[in-house]
Amino acid sequence: MSHVAETAQSTPSTPASSASPASLSWVKRLVSIDTVSRNPNLGLIEMVRDDLRAQGIEATLTHDESGKWANLFATVPAHDGETNGGIVLSGHTDVVPVDGQHWDSDPFKPEIRGDKLYGRGTCDMKGFIGAALTLLPQMQNTKLAKPIHFALSFDEEVGCVGAPLLIADLMKRGIKPDGCIVGEPTSMRPIIAHKGINAYQCCVRGQAAHSSLTPTGLNAIEYAARLICYIRDMADRFRAEGPFDELYDVPFTTAQTSTIEGGNAINTVPAECRFAFEFRNLPTLDPEPIFARIDEYARETLLPKMLREHPAAAIEITKIAAAPGLDSSEQAAITQLVRALTADQDKRKVAYGTEAGLFSLAGIPSIVCGPGDIMQAHKANEFVALDQLVACERFLGKFINSMSVDPHAH
Repeated sequence: MSHVAETAQSTPSTPASSASPASLSWVKRLVSIDTVSRNPNLGLIEMVRDDLRAQGIEATLTHDESGKWANLFATVPAHDGETNGGIVLSGHTDVVPVDGQHWDSDPFKPEIRGDKLYGRGTCDMKGFIGAALTLLPQMQNTKLAKPIHFALSFDEEVGCVGAPLLIADLMKRGIKPDGCIVGEPTSMRPIIAHKGINAYQCCVRGQAAHSSLTPTGLNAIEYAARLICYIRDMADRFRAEGPFDELYDVPFTTAQTSTIEGGNAINTVPAECRFAFEFRNLPTLDPEPIFARIDEYARETLLPKMLREHPAAAIEITKIAAAPGLDSSEQAAITQLVRALTADQDKRKVAYGTEAGLFSLAGIPSIVCGPGDIMQAHKANEFVALDQLVACERFLGKFINSMSVDPHAH
C-alpha cells in the first residue's frame, strides 16, 4: 500500500465462511519469499513467470537498471486471440520491513492461527495476487470476450517506483487495457478515490564554526527549521481552509516533516541539515503548485538571507517519491463492473495511495478492491482473514464469468 506510512479508515470484514481458500497454496508461496522493498524481487517474479509459462502463458518482464528488480505483465488472450483491451488485475510484490516489530511467528513463514493467515504481505497484498493466480485455469477455460491481464510491480511501498516502467512498456507496445482492478486491501469493497503522495528530501547547507563564534558560521538546522515551519503553516491552512472532501477520513490535503538529521556536536555550528517531508493532496488539487510554494519560499525568502551570511549557502530539494491521486468516474465501465460484482454502491475514498492513480493517469480507468483490512497492513502479526481470501476468489470468479462471451452460461 503506498505507503510511505499509512493511516486509513477500517471497514468491516465479509461475514465468516467455513470454506477453505483455494488460493492458500499460492499465497503461502508468495509470502515465503522475502520481498521487503530493499531486497530484489526477481526470485518471486521469475517463479510466477515460470508457473505461467508452464500453463501456456508468456510474461513480459521490465527490469530496473540493476536488473535485480522486475515487473511482470502477462495476458490471458480473448477466445479469438485478441490481447489488447480487457481488464488488468494489478498488485505489487514488495512488502514493508519487519525491523523493530515483535512478531509471534516468522513473518516469512506464513502460519494459520484460527481463521487468519499470518505473515508479511498476507494482507498487503500477496493475498490478492495469490487469489488471481489461483484462478488462471478458470480464465483459460472460459471463452473470454476480452483478455485478462496480470500486472505485478516492484517497489510500490517506497513511492510507486516500478509501476511507471511497466506502464511505459505497455504504451510502447501499444497495449491499452480498458480498465484496471488494483487489489489493495479494502475488505473487498470498492474504493473509487485516494489522495496523491508527494515526498521530498531537503538538504540545507550552511557553514561550520565553533559555537563561540556563531556569526562566522551559518546554522543549517535553524534555516531548515524555518522551512519546516513554513510547511507546517501550509498544512495548518489546508486544515482550516480546505478544500475539503468529506468522503475522506482526513478530508483535506495534509503535509508533514517526517525525518531530520543534522549537526555533529553541541559546540559546533551545524554545516548541514537534511530532512524529508511529504504532502498528500486531494486528487482534485494539483500537487505542482503546492510544491512550487515551498520551493519559492526556500529560494526567494530563505536562501537570500543565508547567502548574506555565507556565500556557499544552499538549499537542495529532491523529489524521492510521487504517486498521483485517484478519482474514478462513477460512469466508467470498470467502476460499474466492480460495483455490480460486489453489489456495493457506497462511495468510499481513502487517504492512502495505490498504483491505481498511475494507471488512471495513463488513461486506464481504475478502481481499488481487494481482500484484507488496511488496518492490518504494515503491522507486526500482519494477517488476512481466510474468509477474505474466499470472498476475493468468489469476486474474481464472478469477474471472469463477466468477461465471458456468454456471461450467463455459468
